[in-house]
Amino acid sequence: MQILRDYTLVEDPDRGATAAIGNFDGVHLGHLSVIDMARAAAPDAPLGIVTFEPHPRAYFAPQSAPFRLMSPEARASRLAKLGVEKLYELPFNAALASLTPRAFAQRVIKDGLGLQHVVVGADFCFGKGRAGTAQDLQQFGDDMGFGVTIAPLMAQSDNTVSSTAIRRALTDARPRDAAAMLGHWHRIEGPVIGGEQRGRELGYPTANMSIDGLHPPAFGVYAVLVDVLSGPHEGSYHGVASMGVRPMFGENKPNLETFIFDFKGDLYGTPLSVGLVEHLRGEEKFDGLEALIAQMDADSAQARAILAAL
Repeated sequence: MQILRDYTLVEDPDRGATAAIGNFDGVHLGHLSVIDMARAAAPDAPLGIVTFEPHPRAYFAPQSAPFRLMSPEARASRLAKLGVEKLYELPFNAALASLTPRAFAQRVIKDGLGLQHVVVGADFCFGKGRAGTAQDLQQFGDDMGFGVTIAPLMAQSDNTVSSTAIRRALTDARPRDAAAMLGHWHRIEGPVIGGEQRGRELGYPTANMSIDGLHPPAFGVYAVLVDVLSGPHEGSYHGVASMGVRPMFGENKPNLETFIFDFKGDLYGTPLSVGLVEHLRGEEKFDGLEALIAQMDADSAQARAILAAL
């Protein structure tokens, strides 16, 4: 998959794509529907995605709590697996934010990216002050010579599939409900970072990962699926993971610590993808290390049983 980040520098070979436009945070079932519609709109054209980095919400409210379901790297990886050929990851800055809806359609979609057809969700808003609607874009497309398809919002069990609904499910410790809307397990992706090696001392060495910038799921212990994405240990594994601040050892920065079953090896710096399958319990502070280890034994046994049944 090709990633292009400057709409003013797109050359002729990269023009003429059909593209879905949006933030695609989580790449959930609603997003997949939009992508499939883009694929079908012009089957002979390259399939593209137009998205923005940073997320516009982070640009306008930089002090807001972390809300993203995916890092840009995880999103790109997921889109590539779906057959996206061109990812137009446009810098969201003051210049882009100041464009009127018509100027965005003309300068970005028509003149800059040279798209032949675009697909947007029914709730799509764009341009300065989010003044443009999907219907406005359809009119601009008629005027400027590109096609526009408006995708209806997807509902599941009377609830609209959205990144907001997925965040709510994760906050409520319902990772299976989140997965039903995503179409895949919610995953934390990133490199293994150094920790304090307490898990190793307890007989449970963990691979530690940062969750900076991501919406934090409910703290606690999860049964997880682990993909080691590269290196000599590349492959898929089962495990149990702790999400949170580790209250047994004082208040710490939230992170994800994963114990991979039946694994031996050095993973420092290795990229992992950890899928949350089931929330086993909340974070607890134990009376001593013996009680903590006994609970970790029980958590591991429960996680093994859950994952074996998948």
